[in-house]
Amino acid sequence: MTTQDEPTSHYFTSQGVKLHYLDWGNPDAPTLLLIHGTRDHARSWDWTARALRDRWHVVALDLRGHGDSEWSPDGAYLLPYHLLDLTELMELLGPAPVTMVVHSYGGSVASRYAGIYPDRVRKIVFVDSLGPGPDTLENWAREGAVARSRNWLTQRRDAGAMQKRKLASIEDGAARMRKTNPKLTQEQAHHLARHGLRQFEDGYVWKFDPRVSMFAPEDFIVPGQAYWSQITAPALLLYGAKSWTTDPAQDGRAAFFNDHRCVTFDDAGHWIHHDALDEFLALLNEFL
Repeated sequence: MTTQDEPTSHYFTSQGVKLHYLDWGNPDAPTLLLIHGTRDHARSWDWTARALRDRWHVVALDLRGHGDSEWSPDGAYLLPYHLLDLTELMELLGPAPVTMVVHSYGGSVASRYAGIYPDRVRKIVFVDSLGPGPDTLENWAREGAVARSRNWLTQRRDAGAMQKRKLASIEDGAARMRKTNPKLTQEQAHHLARHGLRQFEDGYVWKFDPRVSMFAPEDFIVPGQAYWSQITAPALLLYGAKSWTTDPAQDGRAAFFNDHRCVTFDDAGHWIHHDALDEFLALLNEFL
């Protein structure tokens, strides 16, 4: 890999938090914004970015508390804070509409922006990323807001939950990633671990703030369809049949989009852009 294959790092400040994004060059081309999910990072999109950088101005964001962005000092990782961050970045990118490709939790952030500012989004690709499915929402309703709030408070006040166990090497991190997603190649896992770990004198720890996945009940209190129905951009909804999520074409969520197409990847899980890269890129090129 040469330096020409690498993006440049840039920073901006949102609500007092210094946030990082990658710029893959070609600034005169239309902007393609890539947004990762919880406990992930912008370098997760490297294979996608390299394949598209010749025709697009590719930008990949590190959400607050992830990758090389700062952690929120008060652990403010609710959707409205991520939405504020995305709004600041969009202002920085300029007035022209952008195309978005978003994964997992990144889809919840992006769909809210696209619903609020539909004229700023040209097209949007949701990679297994419509947020909690009907089953999850039903389980939350049965558990109740009080119990969920109590659990959230317990998590956030647990000092042990904030202590990250150190790893001996990048290879250890890669092995953990392959255990979570066996479809990752060794090269993919090593790349993701190398960019997802921070080195200290006595080992490595993951860069993400442990609090990013401690979702408060208020985070999804407004249903996603309130925003999906306001999106005017064509939407491509991708589902990995081996994912823990549910199929939006089957569970009714796709129907809330004005202009959409659903595609299922039979041999992929939650990380479609890793599990079925060639098929994913072919579909992405066709849609874009």
